[in-house]
Amino acid sequence: MPELPEAEVAARQLRERVVGATVQDCWVGRGDIVREGLSSLEWYRQAQITGVERRGKSIILTFTRGEHARFLAAELGMTGLLIFRSTPTKHPQHTHFILHLDGGAEPEIRYWNPRRFGRLSLLDQAGLDRYTARRFGYDPLTISHEEFLRLLGSTRSRLKSLLMHQQVIAGIGNIYANEILFRAGLHPDQAANQLRKKAIAQLYGIMGEVLREAIAMGGSSVRDYFAPDGTEGQYKRRHLVYAKTGEPCPNGCGALIRRSVGERSSFYCPTCQRGGRGGSTKSLESPLRISVKPRLQQ
Repeated sequence: MPELPEAEVAARQLRERVVGATVQDCWVGRGDIVREGLSSLEWYRQAQITGVERRGKSIILTFTRGEHARFLAAELGMTGLLIFRSTPTKHPQHTHFILHLDGGAEPEIRYWNPRRFGRLSLLDQAGLDRYTARRFGYDPLTISHEEFLRLLGSTRSRLKSLLMHQQVIAGIGNIYANEILFRAGLHPDQAANQLRKKAIAQLYGIMGEVLREAIAMGGSSVRDYFAPDGTEGQYKRRHLVYAKTGEPCPNGCGALIRRSVGERSSFYCPTCQRGGRGGSTKSLESPLRISVKPRLQQ
C-alpha cells in the first residue's frame, strides 16, 4: 500500500534522524528479504549514512566509507515499513532486518514487512544505476508539463494503468490514481492519447496537488501503514472516492460511487467521470442496490 506520499514522508523522517549516524551492526532475520545485489553486509558495518532519498515508492539509503559509497534500496511493497526502534508494531516477529546505529537521533532502523512483497537490495553505484533504470520512470513531482504532455500523447494506454505503471511514472499506486482521476473528472479507462491539451494540463496540475497534499498530511494510513516514528497519515480523511463504493458522489451530482475490477479496483463516479472505453468497465455492484459500505478494497 505505501505509495509516493508515504515513502516521501518516511524518507524525510529518516533523513532528519539518521543521516550522520554510523552503522554498528546489521541483523537479518530472513535471508530472502535481501533479494538483490551484493552478497555480504560486512562492508556496511562502520559505514556512515550520508543520504536518504525517495525514488518512486522505494527509499534509498546512501552509506559512505572513505571515498566509496554503497546503497540500500528498500521496497516497501504492500505492507512494508521502515521504522525506528521505539515505534511499536502489532506483530514484531515480522521485523526482518535491523540496522544498529551510533551517533544519530535513533539507535535503530527496522524493516518490518508481514507479507514480504517488498525487498531490500544492497547495491554499489553501478548496481544502483541498473536498479533505478530498470524500475523507475518519471517522478510525478518533477516531471515537466511538456514531458507529461508528450508521454500521454504517445500512448493509447488507459489513464489509470498509465499513472500506475512504475516504469513510466514512478510512485503512484491505486489510492492516489483513483483520487487524481476523480478530481480531474477523467474516467480510469479513458485512453491517454484521446485527451486534449487542456485536459492533460488539468490532470498534470491535479496530480501534483494531490500528491503534495498527501505528503503534507503524512500520507494515508490505510491498513498497516504509519511513518517511521509511528505517526499515522491523515490524508485518508480527504479521500473522495477510494474505497467508497455506494457512497454519494462528493460533487453532489446525485450518482453513487462505483467500483470496477481490473488489475486493481477502480473507484469512480459514473456521472462526473465519463469517457471510458465502451464495454471496458465491469461494475461489480449496481449503485441503486447498495445500502452498506464494503470493507476497504485495493
